[in-house]
Amino acid sequence: MARTLKLTLAYDGTGFVGWQRQVEGQSIQGLLEEALSKIEHDPVTVFGAGRTDGGVHAIGQVASLTLRSPIEGGTLRRALNAMLPPEVRVLGVEEAPSGFHARYSARSKTYRYWIANGEVANPFSWRYAWLLPQALDVAAMESAARLVEGRRDFAGFQGTGSPTESTIRTVFSSRFHQGTRNDQRSASDRRVPPEAPDTARLLVYEVTGDGFLRHMVRNIVGTLVEIGVGRRPASSIEQILSSGDRRMAGATAPACGLCLVRVEYGEHASGLASPAGQPVT
Repeated sequence: MARTLKLTLAYDGTGFVGWQRQVEGQSIQGLLEEALSKIEHDPVTVFGAGRTDGGVHAIGQVASLTLRSPIEGGTLRRALNAMLPPEVRVLGVEEAPSGFHARYSARSKTYRYWIANGEVANPFSWRYAWLLPQALDVAAMESAARLVEGRRDFAGFQGTGSPTESTIRTVFSSRFHQGTRNDQRSASDRRVPPEAPDTARLLVYEVTGDGFLRHMVRNIVGTLVEIGVGRRPASSIEQILSSGDRRMAGATAPACGLCLVRVEYGEHASGLASPAGQPVT
């Protein structure tokens, strides 16, 4: 009998075209399906909780699949990691109910975005942070980040050319703050050596919601940075949300700073949850 499995994954997205299988380029989904098909001796389709773009990382991506093979979870994890490149790791394999779906069963996802703010960052940072030499008003960025919270129409922060049935999403928490070296080490399996010199301060944007539009987090970060350098006021966040006009928001932040850190499948701590049947994108 086929059984449903839940995989928890981490990957360095630098050299990949993203999560989703594409005609050209190497994807995380494609690598997993190729490895699983060798174990199953038949094609296997893998569904991801978040379709991360090329260059975006994950330390808490979740995938679901069905498998007829009786292989035990720990053995499957070891077998997959033996076949996958070192940039992609399966952290855990669990049995899941037959109706479980990594994307449609999710209640919330959390992303983090790292900014290295200074003229010089250590050489271990460039893969996982946006290097910005300009002085940033962190207090203004903190204030603006909170304006994103709530159930809103996020069309103004949606990437162009990405049609969707609805641009309404709920953001449970949106916070911008100064981080620590340990925050950045969690961006990847590779740890930043503690003795590595670094004159740049680490800034972190963390957002949790019931779903995200394409490039939504990166467009919010790009807008926050424009607020931080004084090009626009914090109140412009409300204007962008009200207008639904992508042209009013800031430039899209680079993919390298973004990381999917967590996917939740129970009720969110705030008591809010996505409506039944609505996919978390």
